[in-house]
Amino acid sequence: MPSLRLSALLAAVLLAAIGCAAPARAQTVVVMVNGEPITNMDIEQRSKLTFMTTHKQPNRQDVINELIDEKVKIKEAKRFGVDPTSSDIDESYKMMAQRMRLAPDQLTQVLEKQGVRPDTLRSRIKADMVWGSLVRGRYKESLQVGEKDVAAAVKGTGEEKLEVEASEYKMQPVVLIVPRNSPPPAYEQRKKEADVLRERVTSCADANNYFKSMQNATIRPLVTKTSADLPDSLRDLLEKTPVGHMTPPETTKQGIEMVVLCARNKTTIDTPKKKEIRDKMFVEKYEAKSKSYLQEVRKAAMIEYR
Repeated sequence: MPSLRLSALLAAVLLAAIGCAAPARAQTVVVMVNGEPITNMDIEQRSKLTFMTTHKQPNRQDVINELIDEKVKIKEAKRFGVDPTSSDIDESYKMMAQRMRLAPDQLTQVLEKQGVRPDTLRSRIKADMVWGSLVRGRYKESLQVGEKDVAAAVKGTGEEKLEVEASEYKMQPVVLIVPRNSPPPAYEQRKKEADVLRERVTSCADANNYFKSMQNATIRPLVTKTSADLPDSLRDLLEKTPVGHMTPPETTKQGIEMVVLCARNKTTIDTPKKKEIRDKMFVEKYEAKSKSYLQEVRKAAMIEYR
């Protein structure tokens, strides 16, 4: 996704020298897109953001085209009811910061020290978010990758194997909540509770009975994952845990967490090569559809240069 690539590039900024913001120019309108202005300040801000992520000075017209594209993407998305709230944008901003191992306010500081307003990044996040949802939603059927096509592509690489054996786990995460900034004894007390409950719980039904009625505790809905979806440490832990029982308690930011293993079954999953090829084929289809759709929407837009 574009926002993932952007966060990776932004992370490099932390290693670069921090500059000061230059005074902003007057809010001169450069382009009107469907009645919405793109100003000199918008162009300057986006240019700075692009420079931060690429370390190359962007061409001014390329920046203008990018901003025009975003305007038409957001308008088209609204036409189909795709209009994220401020909270949705904030959550994506937060997730981007986390991928860079920053708090949201730290990401804001990095941007501001480079003379970039946080809203400049938020605008780009919003455009990426709505456009991705719109393209995948409208063209879901045509974006599907056929099994025969994937199999043929895998065999074309010289590999014959398409699937490998794996385990499928059905599980429910459990949290014994400990308020933030609680002293260590509070965590130790809840950990003792967890150890007692681990002795009592022998099925997912038991776990639901205990934790749904317990204060300051929660049991989350059933999730299904294969061994390929999990880190080695958790996969090894689930292999050692008897079905119906809970993994050892672990201290986290939320409190004391465990996982109830409801079922463990043998299954087959795609080989890494097959998954890689499937993902690549999907991306190629998505990018081609996204490009043609954007061209169509842009042709229908009212774009007036001042």
